[in-house]
Amino acid sequence: MPDVIVVGAGLAGLVATYELSQAGRRVLVVEQENRANLGGQAFWSLGGLFFVDSPEQRRMGIKDSRELALQDWLGSAGFDRLDDEDVWGRRWAEAYVDFAASEKRDYLRALGLKVLPIVGWAERGGGSASGHGNSVPRFHLTWGTGPEVVRVFAEPVLEAEQRGLVRFAFRHQVDELVRDGDAVVGVRGTVLAASSEERGVKSSRDPVGEFEHRGAAVVVTSGGIGHNHDLVRANWPTERMGPAPEHLISGVPAHVDGRMLAITEDAGGRIVNRDRLWAYTEGIHNWDPIWPDHAIRIIPGPSSLWFDATGRRLPAPNFPGFDTLGTMKEILAGGHDYSWFVLTQSIIEKEFALSGSEQNPDITGKDVGFLLKSRLSKGAPGPVEKFKEHGEDFVVADTLAELVEGMNKLSRGPVIDAADLERQIVERDRELDNGFSKDLQLMAVANARRSRTDKLVRVAKPHRILDPEHGPLIAVRLNILTRKTLGGLETNLDSQVMGADGEPVPGLYAAGEVAGFGGGGVHGYNALEGSFLGGCIFSGRAAGRALARSR
Repeated sequence: MPDVIVVGAGLAGLVATYELSQAGRRVLVVEQENRANLGGQAFWSLGGLFFVDSPEQRRMGIKDSRELALQDWLGSAGFDRLDDEDVWGRRWAEAYVDFAASEKRDYLRALGLKVLPIVGWAERGGGSASGHGNSVPRFHLTWGTGPEVVRVFAEPVLEAEQRGLVRFAFRHQVDELVRDGDAVVGVRGTVLAASSEERGVKSSRDPVGEFEHRGAAVVVTSGGIGHNHDLVRANWPTERMGPAPEHLISGVPAHVDGRMLAITEDAGGRIVNRDRLWAYTEGIHNWDPIWPDHAIRIIPGPSSLWFDATGRRLPAPNFPGFDTLGTMKEILAGGHDYSWFVLTQSIIEKEFALSGSEQNPDITGKDVGFLLKSRLSKGAPGPVEKFKEHGEDFVVADTLAELVEGMNKLSRGPVIDAADLERQIVERDRELDNGFSKDLQLMAVANARRSRTDKLVRVAKPHRILDPEHGPLIAVRLNILTRKTLGGLETNLDSQVMGADGEPVPGLYAAGEVAGFGGGGVHGYNALEGSFLGGCIFSGRAAGRALARSR
């Protein structure tokens, strides 16, 4: 009998298994997909990590501190349920910022993980020092992206498998947590038909048998609800954000279905903050999809002009890369579930990055020569150009009239008036006649270019959108993309799942997205980016170390 059963072979499950195996504990990892999916959603990620006052920041002239990072985190989280659902999330937030400001970087470097020397500035905020957003750049990009984050934990776990400490049960779908009195002592479920599909491809749910495994404890690390659109809509915070989008596209594979949340709740675990979701506004349909409704997120620089479905420029501070949920609310308030970027070739070449390890082959492949050629030479990176050429959400034109004609062909709602769109763009362009401006977006661009990283590789030199020398013109229809679940199973700082009575459920632990990345909601209402992988690592580490101490 194993010492611990881990449900889910994603990043949080691998980290917990790594910690347990390092302590000599025997672990059974139960996973509904095949071995090709080891590492789960983390494999597809860009590999961004949230560090505080790192050597990379200091070399770039960025002054950061634990105090500033905590101010940003708490201002973004907006914890307002401190007498109930936010009790543990708030404690996890302080613990995680401490981790990010101290041993997190060394912990990962000891495993062989390295980051690029440049630091990105994600989720720049809503315009208030005490509110949402990163005050300084903190987005550290892993050299090797998501696959490298997975590798540094998967390799020692696979070595432990060879030694007999770890065993995997792939294609095992958990349907029930086994209890003995109040304690969770195992898992029961369905053996699924063998699968040879490649990573991420939707697999069958054909049953071929049943199973039951028992252990001294169970750690649930099964991820969120991102591909279960019915569950996303059921939990959508309509009073706070507006109506749930009719058209959703998926930033996660089909197996991210949220099943284990209800299963764990049935075993006595408490779910909190169900209404806190992290969907993106800059989703585009994948021209070469891997999973159903496969979407990619544009990670934009700050220069593209953002318009709602009617062609109205979004008001400040709803600029690209600033305030995800604030902009979401503004878009949905117009009664439509999509919006538009309007930009130039000069902007797309410097400012468009695509989320996903497969969309960044130079960094994923750790190819320095390819990286320099791709990022510093003229033209957009190859994957971006392919989306511009093949993507169903892109319109490219030499004139604004032609651009608007193409936009209206893609519209799922209103017809955009070309003259009105031109008026708004010309008004913005006039602000570039001298070095002063009252346009807050242009002010934000000027501030961004004070960052060495942004000026070098991320933010285009300001120019007139309608200047033909910077053309062609480009419009991108932006869709709502599902991604992360911010609420989940309530856990204490040892990753023990809490029950409705406020006490830990004996034998039951949870980590990663299923636990709201810690405590049932370490991010509160908003995420600072670069913190999802770190939340899986930190909470999985906590679960593994707590169980290693106790058994």
